[in-house]
Amino acid sequence: MGIFGGKKEESSSLQDYSLMAADIHSHLIPGIDDGSPDMETSLEMLRQFESLGFKKIYTSPHVVADGYNNSTEKILKGRDAVRAQMAKHGINIEFDAVAEYYADNSMYEKIEKRDILTFGKNYVLIEFSYLQKQNVVLDIIYKLQLAQYRVVLAHPERYPYYHENDFKTYHSFKDRNVYFQINIGSLSGKYGKPAKQVAERLIDEKLVNFAGTDLHRLAQFESLKECLKLKHLEKLLTYDKLLNKTLV
Repeated sequence: MGIFGGKKEESSSLQDYSLMAADIHSHLIPGIDDGSPDMETSLEMLRQFESLGFKKIYTSPHVVADGYNNSTEKILKGRDAVRAQMAKHGINIEFDAVAEYYADNSMYEKIEKRDILTFGKNYVLIEFSYLQKQNVVLDIIYKLQLAQYRVVLAHPERYPYYHENDFKTYHSFKDRNVYFQINIGSLSGKYGKPAKQVAERLIDEKLVNFAGTDLHRLAQFESLKECLKLKHLEKLLTYDKLLNKTLV
């Protein structure tokens, strides 16, 4: 079989996301990137997370040198503002902030200064360009690991240039001890059929370490609820080596 399979999706028995327990990828700090626009929206999103069985949220605003160039200080200030409003409104889910770091040249200074937000056992979330391969990627991964960070690649299924050569690139990343975080929305076809099929195969081959919602907007919760019906999501959340639940 090639990189894409052709099986019909079965139905799952999941009722909520309590098996996942913690989410490591979302955009909930108001006004800081392309996620939640205001505090009211952020609070409602957190209520929705709580109602779906999540116990802890690590939100992860974009850090991109030529886009959302958010500093650690700005992210933590935003996190604390959300926490204060959560306490005021009686929202009890745990809330923390990390970042989704874009793999560009600005990473080198952050690594040198240890100016990187991490979660769990020194995990750091990074993302690549969707459009083309970047020459700095392997070197940045190496430098991060040399500095004792554990590299988590956000949504590997969404990089179309890795959909070729029958998964060799994915296995090469695993050989380099890179952790994979897939987007739950990929399993519903939100990012297209190729991303869905790659995400399913990553699950089937037990290459996934973390699941993430990558939620940016309140309306996306309807899709998140629909995903509970998907057999591949059940397979992922019942995988004994899924690391999300170790974060709570």
